[in-house]
Amino acid sequence: MQKHRSGFVNIVGNPNVGKSTLMNAFVGEKLSIITNKSQTTRHRILGILNGEDFQMVLSDTPGVIKPAYELQEHMMGFVKSALEDADVLIYLIELGEKDLKDQKVLERINNSKVPVLLLLNKIDLGNAEQLEEAVEHWAQKVPKAEVFAISALRNFGVQEVLQRIVELLPEGPAYYPKDQFTDKPERFFVNESIREKILIHYKKEIPYSVEVVTEEFIEDESIIRIRSVILVERETQKGIIIGHKGSAIKRVGVEARKDLELFFGKQVHIELFVKVSKDWRSNDRELRRFGYQDY
Repeated sequence: MQKHRSGFVNIVGNPNVGKSTLMNAFVGEKLSIITNKSQTTRHRILGILNGEDFQMVLSDTPGVIKPAYELQEHMMGFVKSALEDADVLIYLIELGEKDLKDQKVLERINNSKVPVLLLLNKIDLGNAEQLEEAVEHWAQKVPKAEVFAISALRNFGVQEVLQRIVELLPEGPAYYPKDQFTDKPERFFVNESIREKILIHYKKEIPYSVEVVTEEFIEDESIIRIRSVILVERETQKGIIIGHKGSAIKRVGVEARKDLELFFGKQVHIELFVKVSKDWRSNDRELRRFGYQDY
C-alpha cells in the first residue's frame, strides 16, 4: 500500500518576485491577490493541494522587507513563522536578483534542517546566458538548496517543482479535510478582492493606508449580499477613495463584484463604505482586530 505524505510547504521571497502567482498556479485557484505593487500580500495565506496519496499545505507570505512601522512588523512575523514551521521551504528569486533583502533570512535558509528549493522565477524575461549565470550564482550562495528555473506566470517548470515537493513531503496523515482548499473564511477573500482593486487604481500612499473589513456576508441560494468598509487613516484619503461623485469607489465595487462572482460561483451584491481609523497601521489593537497577530 502506498504511504500518504503530508506537510507544510512555505513560500518566502523578496517583494514583487511572483510568490502569489506561484501559489495560485500550484493550487489552481486565485487565493492570493496579485498587483505590480510591493507589499500586496499582507497575511500568511494557506492553499491546500490534495492528491490521492498526499496533502500539500502551501503558504504564501508577505515579501521580505525591513519593517518601517507596526503593520510591517506584523507582516514580517508571518515570514518568521513560515521559516519556523516548514516541512519544505521555497525561496523565490526573480531572475537577475543577486541577494536577499534580509541577510538573517539567508543565514536561516543555509542553516535550515528541512529541504530548501530555490526557484528562479520570470525566466521568460531573460536569456540562456543570464539563466546559466543565475543558477551558478545561487548554487554557490545557497549551497543547501535545490535550484529550479520557472515562470510562474507562464506555468513553465511549475509541475516539475510540484512533483519534487511531493517527493520531499514527510509521511503522515492529512492536516485538513480533503475537500478544503484554504484556511481563510469567505470574508477574507472579499476583503482582499476589494484591496486588490485599490492597489491597482490608486497611487502613492493611498493603497498602503487602506484596510478592508467585511461587516456583512449573507449568502442565499442564488445571491451573496456583502457590506464592506474601507478604512483609511485620514479624512483627505477618504475623499480620494470615494472620488468625484463616488466614481472611484464605484469602479472598485464593480470590479471586485465581478471577481467575487467568479470566485463564489453565484451573483454578488456589494455595498462599500469608507471610514477613518486614524493611524491604524501603528495601532496594535486595530492590527489584532484585522488579523495581524503577534509572533
